Amino acid sequence: MQKGNIGVTTENIFPIIKKFLYSDHEIFLRELVSNAVDATQKLKTLASTGDFKGELGDLTIQVKVNKEEGTITISDRGLGLTAEEIDKYINQIAFSGANDFLEKYKNDANAIIGHFGLGFYSAFMVAKKVEIVTRSYREDAKAVKWTCDGSPEFTLEDAERDGRGTDIILHIDDDCKEFLEESRIQGLLSKYCRFLPVPVAFGKKKEWKDGKQVDTDEYNIVNDTCPIWTKKPSELKDEDYKKFYRDLYPMSDEPLFWIHLNVDYPFNLTGVLYFPKIKSNIELQRNKIQLYCNQVYVTDSVEGIVPDFLTLLHGVIDSPDIPLNVSRSYLQSDSNVKKISTYITKKVADRLQSIFKNDRKEFEEKWDDLKIFINYGMLTQEDFYDKANKFALLKDTEGKYYTFEEYQALIKDNQTDKDGNLIYLYANNTDEQYTYIDAAKNKGYNVLLLDGQLDVPMVNMLEQKFEKSRFTRVDADVIDRLITKDEQKGEELPESKREVLTAVFNGQMPKLQKTEFHVEAQPMGETGAPIVITQSEYMRRMKEMANIQPGMSFYGEMPDMFNLVLNSDHKLIKQVLDDAESACSEKLVPVEGEIATLKMRESELHKAHEGKKDEEIPTAEKDELKDIDKKLDEKKQEKTDIINSYATGNKIVHQLIDLALLQNGMLKGEALTNFVKRSIELI
Repeated sequence: MQKGNIGVTTENIFPIIKKFLYSDHEIFLRELVSNAVDATQKLKTLASTGDFKGELGDLTIQVKVNKEEGTITISDRGLGLTAEEIDKYINQIAFSGANDFLEKYKNDANAIIGHFGLGFYSAFMVAKKVEIVTRSYREDAKAVKWTCDGSPEFTLEDAERDGRGTDIILHIDDDCKEFLEESRIQGLLSKYCRFLPVPVAFGKKKEWKDGKQVDTDEYNIVNDTCPIWTKKPSELKDEDYKKFYRDLYPMSDEPLFWIHLNVDYPFNLTGVLYFPKIKSNIELQRNKIQLYCNQVYVTDSVEGIVPDFLTLLHGVIDSPDIPLNVSRSYLQSDSNVKKISTYITKKVADRLQSIFKNDRKEFEEKWDDLKIFINYGMLTQEDFYDKANKFALLKDTEGKYYTFEEYQALIKDNQTDKDGNLIYLYANNTDEQYTYIDAAKNKGYNVLLLDGQLDVPMVNMLEQKFEKSRFTRVDADVIDRLITKDEQKGEELPESKREVLTAVFNGQMPKLQKTEFHVEAQPMGETGAPIVITQSEYMRRMKEMANIQPGMSFYGEMPDMFNLVLNSDHKLIKQVLDDAESACSEKLVPVEGEIATLKMRESELHKAHEGKKDEEIPTAEKDELKDIDKKLDEKKQEKTDIINSYATGNKIVHQLIDLALLQNGMLKGEALTNFVKRSIELI
C-alpha cells in the first residue's frame, strides 16, 4: 500500500472546492460521467486502430445510488488506469499560481474546474470520501484502489476488479444527502447526460406488477447516443426534426421550421435551431437553446455565443471548439465563439432567404409568427438587416404581403406628398381605426397593419433607412393633412366664425384624466365626416417608446393630446355655427364691440410706443395697457361663457362630440349612458 500527499502548492485543495464551487456543485455528475465517456471512447479508438485487440463487449456506463450506504457509483468499461497513471493524473495536480486565480474566479466553479482540469475533483463538492477502483485495459494490468477523504492525503493499494474499467465511488457528505434521491440523480442525468455518445444506464427500467413498480432486467438508458444533430440532413425526415423538438420541449406548439447546422471549417459546429411559434413576450422565450460540447451539456444561457436576437430560437448547438468548463466572460471574448455567432447569423439569413425564394406562399403564411424574430434581428444587428431587408415583409390591412421594395413601388405614385416625401400610412388595430382606414382607402391610399410589439421601434428605424420616407398612423390627422397635396378643399372660415365654432365645441369637451383636447375647424369636403379626433404621430410614438425604453419614461407621464377637427364644409357643422351665431348674436354684439374698441386702443398705444425705450413711456400709458389686457381677458371669457351657455343645451353638439369619442373608444360609463338616452330622444 502506498500513502502520500496530493501535489498541490496550496494548503488544501478541498476546502477551496467546497467553498468556491458550492453554488455549482451539481456539475460533479456531468464531470464524472464525461470522464467515463472519454475513457470508453478512447478504448474504442484503440480498438479501431488495432492497438487494443480484446473484446469491447458491453460499454454501457452505470450510475448507481445506494441510499443505505450513502454512496453514488459511476462505473465504466473503458481504458482504466494503472497505478502510475493514477499517480500522474490524479495525484500530481498542476496547481501553480492557484491562489491568484482562485481569488479572481472564486464565484465561478466552471472557470476553476476548466482551468486546472479538475473534473474529477468536482467529486469532493458532494463527497466526504472518494474511492477509485480501476484496472487498465493493458495486458497483465492489476486492479488498484485509490482512496482520499478530502484531505491532501491519499492511499493507493491493490484491489480486485473483474475486467478493465473504472468505478468512482462517492461517499456523500451529510450536507449533500439530496444527491442520494433517485429523482435528483435522474434529473441531473436528463439535464447533463441526455445526449452523451456512450450509453449511460441509471438502474433498471420499471414496470407495474401487483399494484406497485418493480425493476425489470432491462437497463434504464438515460441518453440518446445519436441525436439528430450528429446525423446528416439527408438521413432525416421532417418527422424526425419534429419528434426531436417534441422531446426537447414537450409543451410547445409545432415549430415553424428549422435550420440544420453542420460546419467543419474554420471551426466545428453542428446543431439544429428551430423557429418556435410565439406571438409575444420576448423575455419568456429566451434560454431555450442548449449548448453542448461533444454531446455533453454545457449551458442553456447562450447570450454572447449566439447573436442576441437568435436567443429567441430553440434547439441545440454542439461545438468541441467551445470549452466545456469556462466562464461566461471567457466565452464572450473567445474568437471561436465570435466566429460561431457570425456563422449562425449568416446561416439563419440564408435559410430564411431560401424559404422566401422557393416557397413564398409558405413564407407569407408563417410571416406573422416569424416577424418578431426578423424584426428583432434587424433592430439589433446591422449585418442581419442588410440581408433581411430582401425578404422582410410588410402586411397591409387587406392581408396582402409586400417586400420593402414592392411596397415602395406600390405607393410611390399616390402617396408622395407635395415635398416629395413618401408617406407610409399604417394602422395598429383594424377594428378601432376602421373609419380612418376607410377614409384613406377612399382616397386610393394603401394602409399597412403594424400591430406587432416591435413595430414602434421598427417604424423609427425604417424612417432612417428609407430615403425621404415617413410613417404616419392613419388616425394621426385628417385624411387631407396626412398626405398634403397642393390642392385645397373648400374655403377656410373667417377667423371670427372659426372662433365661435371652436368655442361651441371646446366648452363641451369632457374632462378626462391625463387627456387634453385641442379643437380646430377646417374644410374637409361636404362628404367628409363632420368631426374627427386625431392624435399627434410624434407624441403618440414617443409615449409608445416610453413603454419600451426606460430612459424615455417622462413621455409616458405626459397627457394624451388629441385634436378635435371640425369639418366646416359639413352641413351639420354649418347648422351648429348658424344656430350659435343667431342664438348668441344679441348678447355677443355688444361684447364684441367692446373687444374691438379695446383692441383699437391697444393698437394705438403700441404704435405710439414704437422706437421708445421703456423708461420713456409714461407710467399712465403702461398702466392703461395692463388694464386693457385685463379687460380683454374678461371680455373674451364673457364671450366664451355666452357661447358655452348656448352650447350646453345644444343636443347636436353633444351628439357629434360623443359620436367622435365613441368611434375612438373614449366614451364610457355615465357619458355612454347619456349618449344612448340622447340618441333615442333625437330619433
